[in-house]
Amino acid sequence: MTEIYAEIAKLSDKFRTMAYGLTTDQNKIHEAVQELMLYLLQANPETIKKIYDNDGIEGITKYGAVALRRALTSTRSNFYYKYEKYYTHIDSTIYNCTKTFSGKDYVPDNSNSKNLYNLPNEKVDNYQWTKLEEIDKALEDCTWYDKKIFELYYYEANTLDSLAKKTSISRNSLFTTIDKVRELLKKKLNE
Repeated sequence: MTEIYAEIAKLSDKFRTMAYGLTTDQNKIHEAVQELMLYLLQANPETIKKIYDNDGIEGITKYGAVALRRALTSTRSNFYYKYEKYYTHIDSTIYNCTKTFSGKDYVPDNSNSKNLYNLPNEKVDNYQWTKLEEIDKALEDCTWYDKKIFELYYYEANTLDSLAKKTSISRNSLFTTIDKVRELLKKKLNE
């Protein structure tokens, strides 16, 4: 396995060249290739050995190319969660705001860009909470039975089977009620 890992280490320049087809950001390419190398080192050794035995270094290159493409393009990859996701939720209005202490007050200081006060504010997204409030208001027009079944199913994250066991109501009846309330909510919220 050691010689296989040594061959994989030699592929870093090739993977960097492949990443240029997906992005031109040098930092992103460097981080993605490093994450790919970690991925290959932490992968199941039998899988890597099997690929190497069947297709040689070309097979490892193709396997790495697929993993690299997934890392740079998918919003569900570990690379996205580690390097991209955090930065999309930052407020860009306070980008160059640096301040230092001067007596009791803060005084803007443009000479020191690396300062604790240079951190941007996190964006707060209230969209989800306003939608949930709209759903709660629309549920007030339903009967108490429909409202309670809907709340038990969605707010307490029950499945139809677990809800049927808890309430002794048939699964089909619960499904019909939840579906009816869902359709009613769609109509009210889309008006």
